Amino acid sequence: MNLDGFPDLPDFPAGEVWLAGAGPGDPRLLTVLALHGISKADDIVHDALVDSRVLKLARADAHFIKVGKRGGRPSPQQRDINETLIERARLGRRVLRLKGGDPFVFGRGWDEAIALVKAGIRFRVIPGLTSGLAGAALAGIPATSRDTNHAVVLAAGHRAEDGRSAGDWEALGRLGQPLILYMPMAQLADIAASLQRGGLAATTPAAMIQSATTGNERLVESTLGTLADDAAKSGIGSPAIVVIGAIAGLRKELLASMVGWQ
Repeated sequence: MNLDGFPDLPDFPAGEVWLAGAGPGDPRLLTVLALHGISKADDIVHDALVDSRVLKLARADAHFIKVGKRGGRPSPQQRDINETLIERARLGRRVLRLKGGDPFVFGRGWDEAIALVKAGIRFRVIPGLTSGLAGAALAGIPATSRDTNHAVVLAAGHRAEDGRSAGDWEALGRLGQPLILYMPMAQLADIAASLQRGGLAATTPAAMIQSATTGNERLVESTLGTLADDAAKSGIGSPAIVVIGAIAGLRKELLASMVGWQ
């Protein structure tokens, strides 16, 4: 690989925090800048879903701090994570906050960035491939196509536990645009019912992708009306993304020639 003319990579000064995305799972989907940050960091504060092979790219003397937040399990509070980043930076460490996907797409990167601003800590944002788009694309599902849609909605599926959230899902159902749901499995039946009350047809194509881009990936095609039942029958669980809309039915047109991500 000839990198002549490639832009210089930035310095990683002591006392700085980089908020980086590790992508959807497959280590090969790391960005060059994220890989650079991993190789330079003194401390890597990482989520539970970051692949262990990604962490092996760090320096031999790097210090790892696991702060993964997993639904339904004891997890570090966001304020504790913020304080860890600030504390380590004030010790003069090069701190990499490494998240699955993209730090600013349902990754709480904004919360951490604001905490760093208030603490007077310099930081850099390194975007990553977000699982809802990359995982779907690698499964043959385009986020948009000229024949089906000119918009797509990314939504956090765990916000379905109260009446207000149910109303929000009904409003999304009235849009008639494809949806890509992150972390929806615990509330999938409620979400599907609310979308149908909003006007989205039960026959709307859907697909569930568990552990996208990893060796444990599983994909189940379904419809909005049968999503919850199909998830239960197939054993699909977290971490997973769910695609609802005409785009979910397009993958069959690609399968004859599409080379898989593996």
